[in-house]
Amino acid sequence: MSNTLPVENTEWDFALQFVSEPLDLEMPLPEKPVCEKTEPPTTMSLTQVPTPPESFSASPVDSPPDENSFVSVSTTFFPGAQNHSHPPDLVLLTSDSVFFYVHAHVLLSVSDNSFNSLLPPSPDAKNTAMGPVVLVPESSNILNILLHTVYDLSCSHYSPSFESLAAALSAMITYGMSLKTHVARATPLHTLLLSHAPLYPLELYTLAASYDLYDLAVPTSSHLLSFSLASLTDEMAERMGPLYLKRLFFLHFGRADALKRLLLPPPHPHPPTPACDFLEQKKLTRAWALASAYLAWDARPDLSTSTIESALAPLSEQLSCESCRRALQDRLKTLIVQWSVVKFPHDVFNSRIVYAFL
Repeated sequence: MSNTLPVENTEWDFALQFVSEPLDLEMPLPEKPVCEKTEPPTTMSLTQVPTPPESFSASPVDSPPDENSFVSVSTTFFPGAQNHSHPPDLVLLTSDSVFFYVHAHVLLSVSDNSFNSLLPPSPDAKNTAMGPVVLVPESSNILNILLHTVYDLSCSHYSPSFESLAAALSAMITYGMSLKTHVARATPLHTLLLSHAPLYPLELYTLAASYDLYDLAVPTSSHLLSFSLASLTDEMAERMGPLYLKRLFFLHFGRADALKRLLLPPPHPHPPTPACDFLEQKKLTRAWALASAYLAWDARPDLSTSTIESALAPLSEQLSCESCRRALQDRLKTLIVQWSVVKFPHDVFNSRIVYAFL
């Protein structure tokens, strides 16, 4: 039995090395409904009472409400919503028959093309107690994101998918809205888009690049350090455009070059002692050069500090001089700190490869 244990442990070690870090991948949440069934709004006062039936008529019997008598209304933009100090004066009807009750002047204030020439409504538009009804080609999920952006509200509680958010940005362009204004840093939509960066880094970076959304592309780029540039397709490169494509390449090449520069200096030599002179200390210098060359040969922009430490820390086991060991530990500590504070996104995105260290 004792002869088989080392083999089993080796096999388990080999299998477990691929799950040494917890798999905390987040699965995207399904989109939540943006509307609910309700009775059509009516202008009848609450004090009105319908005419009672004739005395000789049979008593009315309660019947289940007809499904056709209900309509789908937005759960945020409904007639009694407190989204504005004034009551809504416009109704938007989506392609999937959901009603959104909004304010025409609010939509006009953020649009430079009269909301794709839909406002003011055509004289032929159907009028209701809440204003004219305007048909829009977007689905309720897309219009819900757009209107939340117009009113500077967060729609994160609806858990919109990345595809819906991308479609909403396209719709905003159609309706004459400025993306650089409404997807600026710290806006609700910017925060919501950035939450998808861990799962859709390349897609989000490409989306930001296609609309020149610099403040969105910079934080997203940090999630692309492990991305293989060789897998970039022609379609992705075309959508990014030359400027953001160059910045992505500079991000990878700049980080790799920065690592090589950091690895170059060996541990600082200490004053010679009877047991360890300069000739003896050259052994540590040669060992550092070999180990750092191993790391630099396959330098990756997403190289972790633990990988660096695991490659260089074992050098101390071959040292008998305590001063050399301290010098190695100090050099390794400095290297890890320097690599962890390399400031890559902002400098690279200004088209300058600048290495900022402590």
